[in-house]
Amino acid sequence: MKTTTAFAFLSLALSCSSAAHADTFGSGLNTFDIEFVTIGNSGNPPDDVSANPDFAGSVPYVYRIGKFEISEQMIDKANTLGGLGITKSTNGAEKPATSVSWFEAAQFVNWLNTDSGSMPAYKFDTGGNFQLWQSGDVGYNPNNLYRNRLARYFLPSMDEWYKAAYYDAGGGIYYDYPTGSNSVPDGIDLAGDTTFDAVFFDGGLNPQPNDITDVGVLSPYGTAGQGGNVFEWEETDFDLVNDSTSSARGVRGGNWIFDSSFLLSSFRNSFNPSSELILIGFRVASIPEPSSLLLFCFGALGVVALRRR
Repeated sequence: MKTTTAFAFLSLALSCSSAAHADTFGSGLNTFDIEFVTIGNSGNPPDDVSANPDFAGSVPYVYRIGKFEISEQMIDKANTLGGLGITKSTNGAEKPATSVSWFEAAQFVNWLNTDSGSMPAYKFDTGGNFQLWQSGDVGYNPNNLYRNRLARYFLPSMDEWYKAAYYDAGGGIYYDYPTGSNSVPDGIDLAGDTTFDAVFFDGGLNPQPNDITDVGVLSPYGTAGQGGNVFEWEETDFDLVNDSTSSARGVRGGNWIFDSSFLLSSFRNSFNPSSELILIGFRVASIPEPSSLLLFCFGALGVVALRRR
């Protein structure tokens, strides 16, 4: 009986820890949700030694990452409420927001923080120029001069993005593709193809990326579209040292125009942070905090205990 009870507690706890949960932003007609997936296993994994860069993926804390890429309608609503002036693609409301620079993505993330009562993640001066956090600033982190440690929302670092895409906690392994496999995924064979593992060129050219929720097979953690659809900005400098306001930022994940090789864990590229390219979008990461989901999990665990008694 005790073994069965312990197993029930463990199973439910694991289910709750990996469940997706949406955070709400904005107000009125400009309300929108971002769904997050919890990335646990903070004690492991070690770095993937076959990664690009040579060591990637070890994150010694629990965090959350967006299940989907940020869509155009999310940018539109944040622009309306925050006067952000972010320019972007115009493929459709539920398409990933592309042609957004790293700086603009950082401004969007800052608005998410201020809208929810948190500290901005990234520092901009009154002229809108990106700055490094300094030792006298509240929330200064000497290990990351880009991200304020008091911020709740931020762009995923190289390691945070990599772990969410390629690591399988159940098997304790890294996969080559963010579809939970070492085999080349099935892409878009023909325009309008509805059966695919990821959105990339596989014989038939799509005229534009798919909707953020229509991107094929999920990663082991449950994220969508970390392989294909659009490249995604990392927070991290390409040289892995976040110490320059203008240095190239890393991008990963492939896109709807290029082939499957760009989805591989061994692929990483970089672009100037001011670049606004139709192939680059982004997703948001976050620190976890007590929520209605967590309270629900505790309540459910209590119900299990009572039933066992």
